[in-house]
Amino acid sequence: MTNETIAGTLRRAAGTRGRRILLLVTVGAGALAAVALVVGLPPAERTAVAFGEPVHAFLSVPLPFVGVLLAADLRRAPGARVLPTLAGATVIAVAAGLVGDAIVLVALAASGSTAPDPWAHVGGVAVAGVLVQVLAQLVGTGLGLLVARPAWGCLATIVLPLGAYALLTPWGAARDRLTPYGAMRGVLAEAPDWARWVSAALLWGVALNVVGVVVRRRRARAGGRPSCR
Repeated sequence: MTNETIAGTLRRAAGTRGRRILLLVTVGAGALAAVALVVGLPPAERTAVAFGEPVHAFLSVPLPFVGVLLAADLRRAPGARVLPTLAGATVIAVAAGLVGDAIVLVALAASGSTAPDPWAHVGGVAVAGVLVQVLAQLVGTGLGLLVARPAWGCLATIVLPLGAYALLTPWGAARDRLTPYGAMRGVLAEAPDWARWVSAALLWGVALNVVGVVVRRRRARAGGRPSCR
């Protein structure tokens, strides 16, 4: 694994039965949300925007677990480069976002919507859905690099982002720009606020993974092993 590649990362993501089940659970979570919306929403409220946020929210809960596991694999190969793992994890996130978009489209088409323009903003929802999954996955890789135990890393992908959202509630504008959930709500809307996603991605996507790489290098030096590049 020292000469890790993006293709190798993709193989590792589905390399065990448990990981394949996790990928299926991720897709199933989005499909379950879509079915619940078809059953629960009045026909006049069934729109692309109404379907987009719940479907991608449900997808984004288990997806970061994939990132945690991929990053945790690097502990068994201290000399492996991190970048191919991050790139491969991002490819998986883009694929998950596109699957979520397909779920939204199929569910809306089959929903019998009586909304005046159910397909309004569908393009923005599709782009936003991919971005939401990319950010969710990068939270997973960052915490996978930082947290020693994968189980705790997976739990942290839920507790830390939602905890930050709750703690920042008194500062609504800051909360919406500095948390993944706030960013998701901002972009999966009729008038998407793309700046929300950018600011949250810089903090939870870029900075978190940079800190994870730095910590990994220090651990490698402390253990007398070569660090990654």
